[in-house]
Amino acid sequence: MSASFTKVLSHTLVIVALICAGAFAASAEESNIRVGPIDAVLTMPPDVERPPVALVIAGSGSTDRDGNGPQLKPATLKKLAHDLAAHGIASLRYDKRGAKGWKPAFGSPANFRFKDYADDAASLVEFLRGKFARVVLIGHSEGGLVAILTARKVPVDRLVLLVTSARKQGDLLKAQLQKKLTPEKFEPLARAIDNIMAGQTVDPPPEGLPIAPAMQPSIASAFNEDPIDPLKQIIIPTLIVGGGHDHQLPRLDMIALAAAQPAAKTLWLPDMNHMLVDTSDDDDDLKSYNDAARPLDPDMIDAVAAFITGAEGPRN
Repeated sequence: MSASFTKVLSHTLVIVALICAGAFAASAEESNIRVGPIDAVLTMPPDVERPPVALVIAGSGSTDRDGNGPQLKPATLKKLAHDLAAHGIASLRYDKRGAKGWKPAFGSPANFRFKDYADDAASLVEFLRGKFARVVLIGHSEGGLVAILTARKVPVDRLVLLVTSARKQGDLLKAQLQKKLTPEKFEPLARAIDNIMAGQTVDPPPEGLPIAPAMQPSIASAFNEDPIDPLKQIIIPTLIVGGGHDHQLPRLDMIALAAAQPAAKTLWLPDMNHMLVDTSDDDDDLKSYNDAARPLDPDMIDAVAAFITGAEGPRN
């Protein structure tokens, strides 16, 4: 058998597998539900009487249940839900506070504190409890921090952290800005972030950091939340996943999370970016943030599915 034929056959088998997985995922049942003021979508796999369920928690910004925002629409969480259904796993994904507008039921945005996100997730865990074989938290990006805080509030069976920072968000923001800006432009922003984190009011805020004074206590609650201490106290099975093409987080964040949770399984995917897809270069990475059709990294999906269902996976 020639090498070229073998390569063609391999590609053909991959395509057939993707088609079959897509058809299986397409047969999953989705239902719109509401838990209190929270709008969500429950995705059920076909022909599984009592599957495990993953509560999927979105990342930063006004990110909706599908993983989309006002400008960027990668549909990361919708694809994740459908891929999990293809592996016999149910999921609940939801519109976080602020997605698609702020609901009056959540009170004033100025009174929001970051732990409200964990309260919302905890209420959804309570809704799911007893209906499924096990309840698992999957947090993407900032959603990983929410998942960590939620796992400290209510009992869950497993925890999955996808491209999650090990730092306070204020410190992470400063690190990201420092890479992009000249020292002259960076220094006033860093000083303002430090002051907000310290509980001070920055009025007026510097150009490039449009945080109104009335909203700064809310933002400070997010900037100051540290994932490491609560993660150290978690004793449930945990999976930590990072990507080599993630331009928002370096590998050091995954290493620091793993150090805080030595029993955790870890998975490093060299070609995966922050949107959980494989990319080839910087331009491809940028395009992926608005590519709803691009499939998620298949090794990530396989590892997460195996972890949720209880199958053992490698530690790398």
